[in-house]
Amino acid sequence: MIPISIEELLEKMAKDNSALNKRETKERMLVFAERKKKGARCLCGQSIWAIGSALSGFDMCFPCLMGEDDDKQEYELDIVCETNS
Repeated sequence: MIPISIEELLEKMAKDNSALNKRETKERMLVFAERKKKGARCLCGQSIWAIGSALSGFDMCFPCLMGEDDDKQEYELDIVCETNS
């Protein structure tokens, strides 16, 4: 996954969605980032995808949310990326 800051992600999201509530979205992102740091797992047993979980509202990994295994071109919050753990 590609590390990205919450602020940078919110800016990218706002470009595609002018109705985005940045404050609420950031709060959800922080909640799921903390859940991931504490070891939250998807039903399949994999570590959750903080961004996707925050947007869906469920503890889920990338493959279960997206139906794809290749997450190399997808973003994950830099505060929870494995390179920062």
